[in-house]
Amino acid sequence: GRRGTPPVCAESWEVADRPEGMSVVANGPLRGATLGELVAESPAQFVGANHARGPFPLLIKLIDARERLSVQVHPNDETARTHGGHAKTEAWFVLDAAADAGVYAGLARPDAPGALRRALADGTVETLLKWTPVRPGGAVFVPGGCLHAIGAGCLLLEVQQNSNTTYRVHDWGRVGADGKPRDLHIEEAMAVIDWHAAPPEFREPRPAGEDGGARVSEAVACPYFRIERRDLDRSAVLCHAGDSFSVLFGLEGVTTLRCGPVRERLTPGATALIPACCAETGLVPEAPGARILRICLGHNRRQPHEGT
Repeated sequence: GRRGTPPVCAESWEVADRPEGMSVVANGPLRGATLGELVAESPAQFVGANHARGPFPLLIKLIDARERLSVQVHPNDETARTHGGHAKTEAWFVLDAAADAGVYAGLARPDAPGALRRALADGTVETLLKWTPVRPGGAVFVPGGCLHAIGAGCLLLEVQQNSNTTYRVHDWGRVGADGKPRDLHIEEAMAVIDWHAAPPEFREPRPAGEDGGARVSEAVACPYFRIERRDLDRSAVLCHAGDSFSVLFGLEGVTTLRCGPVRERLTPGATALIPACCAETGLVPEAPGARILRICLGHNRRQPHEGT
């Protein structure tokens, strides 16, 4: 395990710029600096040319759900403006999954709020949620306003807007470390649920051609972020136009990242942040068949300040 990891650890914040969890540079000439410091000092260079001053726009996590997690919802941009909190649209890339693993995502039918209230009161909320089986290598896109819960047996890379606003409506009868049930936020959730949205679907990455010598498959694309898989049978180049950073996550094999004088090995499960100002990054697989994920900003959107 990682140094400092507690005995029970369901969540690791891999790239985070929040007061309750801050990433620190591990290697290179900026070792020891926090992500927040770097973004505040040079927002265009680290995030991208269109980034307004404010925190890093995304929060990227590893989630290991040995048991099913709570039923919850987050606001979207519109409901965050009208009801408070910070908007959170997210996506889950499935790294590993038990044979019967899945997620609850969206309402199985367009139920009225009254039906959900009754189901929460009598403990049958599971019957109102759409169950979606998952398997390694695919993704589920979860927009703000979508009621959801991660099922048992899922190891996920979660990519989301930089927000920690969560409204929990059901916790499967669990209690916290103090022996008491965790707080629920029924009224807040009712105000931000999108009652008319279609439930999300599990999606396999779609081939999207070749870029810089790597075969690219698109897993998720939305206004806030893009997740793509890059398959490396030979050395490739990742080029930046200065409009976005890249977060690279190792999936299979070992890839050496080369940016100027810096060399870093990206192993499975490791995360690296390539600033927007790095025009070219070499991707050198130790053996053919290496795979990495690339996460960057979505197209045609100026990234807002958190809470706007």
